[in-house]
Amino acid sequence: MSVATTHTWTVGSPAYPQSRLHCLDTEAPAEIHARGNDSILRQNMLALLCSAKAPAGILLAVHDLAQQWRHGSQVIISGFHSPVEQEAFEILLRGPAPVVYCPARSIPKRLRTTWQEALDAGRLTILSVFADNVRRPTKETAITRNRFIAALADAVFVAYAHPGSSTGQLVNQVLAWNKPIYTLPHSSNGRLHALGVKPWPPDHEAGIRNG
Repeated sequence: MSVATTHTWTVGSPAYPQSRLHCLDTEAPAEIHARGNDSILRQNMLALLCSAKAPAGILLAVHDLAQQWRHGSQVIISGFHSPVEQEAFEILLRGPAPVVYCPARSIPKRLRTTWQEALDAGRLTILSVFADNVRRPTKETAITRNRFIAALADAVFVAYAHPGSSTGQLVNQVLAWNKPIYTLPHSSNGRLHALGVKPWPPDHEAGIRNG
């Protein structure tokens, strides 16, 4: 797939990731618009999600994790919209690990320089489930986008979910899918641990800040 061209995958087409989206059932998107290296989607993917309101310790911990992820083999997929997610994106774009960006709108016609460089290098793939006329993200498109990300990924990492947030509601959905889901071992994530969300990393290493 040409990294410079936006392609549209419809249900039933060879490129459409039907097996990854089975948990969405009838709510799976009819079309997926893609630009970049589609082979990235055949690798192991971890969804990164975080509420916009997050404690400072969460931001510091994800900053450290992003430094590790950008040198690893695991693909990080996210909307990279909340401040914590944006911090991770800036680090991940430095590579060399591949990244999947999913905006809560159509794929932008013009990209920031660092995004375009990663796209041209085959390290960035952009996916959107929204038509060209959806040019601004909304709360509703963000919810749809985040469900798509969580469904597409092999596992989900929720750095923090603010009480009553749509991210918190998505945690319950992912648990119902029986998909692996993790969160930081931070005091603010006690509710998530009580629900059965496992602490990150799976082999639980020391060194993640609990600020």
